[in-house]
Amino acid sequence: VRVRTNQPQVELQNTDKQVSSAASYTDSSDDETSPRDKQQKNSKGNGDFCIKNIKQADFGRREIEIAEQEMPALMALRKRAQGEKPLAGAKVVGCTHITAQTAVLMETLSALGAQCRWAACNIYSTQNEVAAALAEGGFSVFAWKGESEDDFWWCIDRCVNVEGWQPNMILDDGGDLTHWIYKKYPNMFKKIKGIVEESVTGVHRLYQLSKAGKLCVPAMNVNDSVTKQKFDNLYCCRESILDGLKRTTDVMFGGKQVVVCGYGEVGKGCCAALKAMGSIVYVTEIDPICALQACMDGFRLVKLNEVIRQVDIVITCTGNKNVVVRENLDRMKNGCIVCNMGHSNTEIDVASLRTPELTWERVRSQVDHVIWPDGKRIVLLAEGRLLNLSCSTVPTFVLSITATTQALALIELYNAPEGRYKQDVYLLPKKMDEYVASLHLPTFDAHLTELTDEQAKYLGLNKNGPFKPNYYR
Repeated sequence: VRVRTNQPQVELQNTDKQVSSAASYTDSSDDETSPRDKQQKNSKGNGDFCIKNIKQADFGRREIEIAEQEMPALMALRKRAQGEKPLAGAKVVGCTHITAQTAVLMETLSALGAQCRWAACNIYSTQNEVAAALAEGGFSVFAWKGESEDDFWWCIDRCVNVEGWQPNMILDDGGDLTHWIYKKYPNMFKKIKGIVEESVTGVHRLYQLSKAGKLCVPAMNVNDSVTKQKFDNLYCCRESILDGLKRTTDVMFGGKQVVVCGYGEVGKGCCAALKAMGSIVYVTEIDPICALQACMDGFRLVKLNEVIRQVDIVITCTGNKNVVVRENLDRMKNGCIVCNMGHSNTEIDVASLRTPELTWERVRSQVDHVIWPDGKRIVLLAEGRLLNLSCSTVPTFVLSITATTQALALIELYNAPEGRYKQDVYLLPKKMDEYVASLHLPTFDAHLTELTDEQAKYLGLNKNGPFKPNYYR
């Protein structure tokens, strides 16, 4: 594979007082010393953390303050916690993306009475300036952007293996923290009251443990709660699909022909956004119910090979593998943009493009031209990985909903009386899902209607909910 790179080397001038945001995202720091090799202390002399640069703390604090504006439910939980502290005595060890939104969650857990130690669940997603702000604020954070595989596990170990402190709650995203404790410190589970897991992958691992009879504490599956799925998948993707495509390609959507593969919640969000911008949208689907929904919503249902020669953009949203294969890629027109919005990077067969006759040319971060011998090129985004997380950001308000769900799950498991939860995986109770939604309504000056006694009796409901059965989606 021939690779041509023509990227100018840009030197960033950073001062202690004001740090360019680009420093965090491009990571072009002059100091290549590993954070593990540095002695670090915050302004109070505390050194129980390991991050890239504590001097970025002021910049990170401003990012956190912006995020707080869009996370009303967590701020409401803090206000309510001024009296009672539902997490008093909780020692939470966490492994998630370390971003401004996570920082708002961590500071909320602290306000609710918890002590926290935190590592990153992804080697690329940490915002260094936010990690610095958390360390300056007294949190034990072990994370930086661009960790090696060895760094990744070292950071998790530093969170867990500390003298005089033992976790009694786990908040995980992907299951790596839970896996590490099972592997290295299984005795810790004697003190742990519960696990809260946020991702598809992590939940799958928990169900496997449960099936094998190896899950020794209760676990809460936050991923499949209604508030997480509906909002994170549908509304989040409706906004971030346009953001990711614009940032990477500056494309104009009006009049463009787009094929969206899959019409689940993610596909529905992507199609709605593109249609609103004036694109001509085709949909591929295997499920007749989702296919009928696409038709009812005004989209043309096709097979991929029927439109592959004419479309300007191809977007995968299926969670499947080999949805777009080399044969499809060979038939695309010059300049076609190819990207993935599904969970994993298996939907576009990128490996089939790494052959000697094709030239890869890096255009900018996360954007490649793949050039055929006749000069035809396609624009491949994020090498087939998740477009919104790789190339743009996820709307903070959506993360507020997810983070509030995580906080309530921790409170529920931590305060549950002995015997309420067995050693199994549970969904968040519907009542809590409704509570999360209600905490976000004041943002819109929205006013809920209340049932009369007569209406409640007629429907067989409690006036305060839950209003839908657990199976309702």
